[in-house]
Amino acid sequence: MQHEHSHAVPVAQPDTARPEAPAIRREEVFDAIVVGSGITGGWAAKELTERGLRTLVLERGRPITHGESYVTEHVPPWQMPFRGRGDRTRYEREQPMQSQIGPFNEYTAHWYINDRENPYTTGRDHVLWVRGDHVGGRSIMWGRHCYRWSDLDFEANARDGYGVDWPIRYADLAPWYDHVESFVGLSGERLGLPQIPDGPFLPPMPMNAVEQHVRAGIEENFPGRTMTVGRVAVLTQNHQGRAACHYCGPCDRGCSTGSYFSSLSSTLPAAEATGLMTLRPNAIVHSLVYDEAQDRVTGVRVIDRETKEEVEVRGRLVFLCAGALSSTQILLNTKTPRFPDGLANSSGALGRYLMDHHFKVGAEADFEGFEDRYTFGNRPTGTYVPRFRNLDAGSRHPDFLRGYAYEGGGWREGWERGAWMPGLGADLKNALRTPGMWKLFFAGYGEILPRHDNFVELDPDVTDAWGIPALKIHASLTDNEIAMRRDMTAAAAEMLEAAGGTNILEYDEPYAFGECIHEMGTARMGRDPKTSVLNAHNQAHDVPNLFVTDGACMTSSACQNPSITYMALTARAVDYAVTQMRRGDLRV
Repeated sequence: MQHEHSHAVPVAQPDTARPEAPAIRREEVFDAIVVGSGITGGWAAKELTERGLRTLVLERGRPITHGESYVTEHVPPWQMPFRGRGDRTRYEREQPMQSQIGPFNEYTAHWYINDRENPYTTGRDHVLWVRGDHVGGRSIMWGRHCYRWSDLDFEANARDGYGVDWPIRYADLAPWYDHVESFVGLSGERLGLPQIPDGPFLPPMPMNAVEQHVRAGIEENFPGRTMTVGRVAVLTQNHQGRAACHYCGPCDRGCSTGSYFSSLSSTLPAAEATGLMTLRPNAIVHSLVYDEAQDRVTGVRVIDRETKEEVEVRGRLVFLCAGALSSTQILLNTKTPRFPDGLANSSGALGRYLMDHHFKVGAEADFEGFEDRYTFGNRPTGTYVPRFRNLDAGSRHPDFLRGYAYEGGGWREGWERGAWMPGLGADLKNALRTPGMWKLFFAGYGEILPRHDNFVELDPDVTDAWGIPALKIHASLTDNEIAMRRDMTAAAAEMLEAAGGTNILEYDEPYAFGECIHEMGTARMGRDPKTSVLNAHNQAHDVPNLFVTDGACMTSSACQNPSITYMALTARAVDYAVTQMRRGDLRV
């Protein structure tokens, strides 16, 4: 890969020319307040402002600027203070939890929150809670895979009895998938599979020679299974004023061309263009302001991140989009005479039914006979094998409920293999001038069932740097997920072998709950106010002008990456809220 930078750079820091955060006038009343500026916060801001609502967006992290703030985007390892390996002493001191995540490294450490200032505690098992610390949130850091859910997923709870029934079905969300995907710009292949419905895709990225070979082997030997290139929020054509991807590779450092979707490059600029958005970074939300007499949220309590000054801001609608656990933390910390256990918690479900996706399990293999082939550029996606277990009676597995999918990909070993190859001197160096073995791997991503005893609560003894009670997280895998992992390993190996792979290596590495960074649940949607927090439109059953549209709202986890579903739910919830307001059916 070629790099434009020729000068040394300091350890990654936020941009020095930070835009000033606007002052919040206490007397001002906004039509809507959005808490969070990430995937869902950006969508809420865009949809609310484009419908004419004056909207305040509160972001707890620092301000950053698209492009200018991506300070490590094309910096090579020899220009990094620790050559890309990072300052382990500082990470152990300030980011001991964040630094356990795979995407965390010296190039990306500045995107992640400071654990010392933002502590949390755990109950039964080790849990990882990953957060961004800047405008745009984790939309700067995400993996960008996007797969629709289907009625296989929306009907799952009702079908097998784990969790409450979703109050919506695929038909309710399909037009909103179309709406958000058309703006985001997803590249992918249309497959006609019911378990991952197609959308308005841009052309797919090509699979390499080994991937095409393995795909053919899977389809020949396993009817009903297939492999495709990953569907991702990365452009293969110019779209919405953003440039097509040029395969430079370091996506997780920030994408100055806007080729991958983030709220910073896309939805927040769209909201800004309306002239109706006020974006306030460094605004840490402590809790919400609830008026018992009106039975409405009337505002938000905010602590300035830098000065620690407290202020209340007022709004007619509130959308919580801070991330599943952060939104629930805000609700738990909002205690009133009517809701002593957290706002909108008459059901007792608030904080309960925490989910993630379990992963770090699968297999890889060598593939010979492709020595005359190589890859082009750094394709920003891998491959995907859609779910094939428990789709119907014919694919039912006797040992577990629900299902899993595989992400993966083929690659050819490069000079890095010299770190573990035997040899010395010139012979070793010469051997590394030739590309190495072709390999392909499958990494499983499995569904976690919604369970009452996977939950979060406020820790009575621990607060963050701003005096806000920390979360205590209780979560672990159970027998269903463990049985699924055994099959995820075995099925990966059998597909690789059938496709001609050799030296097959199966793996099942330790997984920490939350490590997939797909935390879901804790303020779930449902039909019955006695067993759920939100209705079919992400509206709190108990507080009509309060909406929660991030991962907290999820009633089950499926096995697909969830972000595109969050986006569709957010756009749909805004449409409902604004329509109800204008009809006079939602008093605010």
